[in-house]
Amino acid sequence: MKNCIKLTSLCLLLLSTAVMAETPVLKVPESAEVTASGLAHQIIKPGTSDTKPGPTDMVVVHYAGWTSNGKKFDDSRKRGQPVTFPLDRVIKGWTEGVQLMAVGEKRRFWIPQDLAYGDTPRLGAPRGDLIFDIELLAIKKPQPAPTVPDNLNAPPKEATLDPSGMVTLVLQKGTGEVNPKDTSVVKVHYTGWDSNGTVIDSSVVRDEPLIAPLNRFIRGWTIGLKLMTVGEKRRLWIPPKLAYGANPPNGAPVGPLVFDIELIEIVNL
Repeated sequence: MKNCIKLTSLCLLLLSTAVMAETPVLKVPESAEVTASGLAHQIIKPGTSDTKPGPTDMVVVHYAGWTSNGKKFDDSRKRGQPVTFPLDRVIKGWTEGVQLMAVGEKRRFWIPQDLAYGDTPRLGAPRGDLIFDIELLAIKKPQPAPTVPDNLNAPPKEATLDPSGMVTLVLQKGTGEVNPKDTSVVKVHYTGWDSNGTVIDSSVVRDEPLIAPLNRFIRGWTIGLKLMTVGEKRRLWIPPKLAYGANPPNGAPVGPLVFDIELIEIVNL
């Protein structure tokens, strides 16, 4: 999924290691429908209502994804929980395809490369044409995005410069005493902005905290979270070298980024 969520947890986290598994039909069957954009799709299970999402709605889904040679690269059911994201923050094939679905429906999509991650996918994203089985569990209206920080491009004097080159500011003191480690699993709420004040991703908008290991995040997050204790909220001004680089891969945000992160829990130290 492209951007986040063109971030979401799906852009901040690297996709899981690919494994071989039971695969769907790799070639588009004659019975499938094809949209003007080239997106092929076929209903596997009818929906339980007539309600369909709009282009900016939040959706709750289970899904599995395969490359065109049948290699399974992601599966939400194996992780044990569905995924929530806004439809305008994912790859084009998902944005278009999920809007065709009704709640309760399961549909298979054959997504051409130009509607997926393109010919230069971001780090960890699969290359080429993709196949997805998607089940639409629910539609949620997004929460209002947090206000853009008034010090977005000018950290205040009380902020601290980290040796890495990142600037941080404690917005809310923590109640814990332990800092996460590189391999700790943490539960966080976050919102991120680019230098123009555009929200690039927000778990607050999705009303869904992110749970993941520190070593799966961009370097700025890993460095910043290791400074924090449970209950703490901190603002991070992250230079490109600690985010997605000066020339980020397709779908990743460009330039310096600002994140407000709240460490809710250290799930596994």
